[in-house]
Amino acid sequence: MVANNSPFNTFDIRISMKRKDFLTSVIPLATISAAFPKAPELSQSLAPNKMPPYLKKGDVIGITCPSGYISMEECLPAINKMEEWGFTVITDNTVGARDFTFAGTDDERASGFQKMIDDPAINAIMLGRGGYGAIRIIDKINFRNFAKHPKWIIGFSDATVFHCHIQQKFGIPTIHSKMCNSFPLDFANADQTQIDSIGSIRQCLTGENMKYERPVNFENRFGEATGILVGGNLSVIELLDGSVSDLKTDGKILFIEDVGEYPYKIDGMLWNLKRSKKLDHLKGLIVGQFRMKPDDPGEEFGKSLWEMVMEKIAPHYPVCFDFPVGHVKENYALKCGMKHKLVVSDKGTILECVG
Repeated sequence: MVANNSPFNTFDIRISMKRKDFLTSVIPLATISAAFPKAPELSQSLAPNKMPPYLKKGDVIGITCPSGYISMEECLPAINKMEEWGFTVITDNTVGARDFTFAGTDDERASGFQKMIDDPAINAIMLGRGGYGAIRIIDKINFRNFAKHPKWIIGFSDATVFHCHIQQKFGIPTIHSKMCNSFPLDFANADQTQIDSIGSIRQCLTGENMKYERPVNFENRFGEATGILVGGNLSVIELLDGSVSDLKTDGKILFIEDVGEYPYKIDGMLWNLKRSKKLDHLKGLIVGQFRMKPDDPGEEFGKSLWEMVMEKIAPHYPVCFDFPVGHVKENYALKCGMKHKLVVSDKGTILECVG
């Protein structure tokens, strides 16, 4: 997906934001889903690494909201774009539902997600938005049918709960990428990196080669590595520490990002990774975008992100800074749980999915 004159592909986007008939195009999930049974979930030994099928035109993408509230209106740009890609899009009752900051009660959000993963008519699931709430429902979800018949789970930020849990328990790949609330209202006014990063979701879903290049950054530590790619939001990774969803990183390439935290909080979370030995036996580390809060006056922390990272990592693997993943427009889709090759050199950085 790498263009000759740009570090990322340029997608040929033909925009049509007009909605023919919203009510007939977006099918209520309740009309196609049955009640979900509860049963013990499978152990990872019973669910070996299994690829969700790639999507083709006409396949169904469901939208559900296991975390924060989002309105149907806010979902429309994502619905329009995914239909433009040739997919059918459905929503469930959590879209537009509200219980304070959440998209409905815990039971409502768990029920919506459960029906989505159990419904054989749905080929992939995009989460409406992040925020907070997935950890409140993860233990309510029965993944038995999902482990037997996996489908792509798409999202980032609070969706890191699902990426880590599914990877750790079942070894099934998921897609770390933008969600509905990250799609621009008008693609005609979107910048190219925003358009390209959204297009990378389609590439992931349809099985195209995923290869990203970045210019050289001399804060990087050079080297090459191949391993399973895991990670996500640093705060959420810390939140899962010690639980059944705790991410195991030995022999893997880890990527991290975060937003809205003070530098000292980021430092503390990185210390948690170090003290829990998640940084000791990596194959590689990818540091994404960190939009930190400014220090309070008189409480300056005094260390850069580079300093915070480099004082804690082991000496034997490559490290890439400023990778385009996180709470920014340039947030490219990554296949968690799949083998990647990371090359960090004085010519730049290349991350390619190779398995």
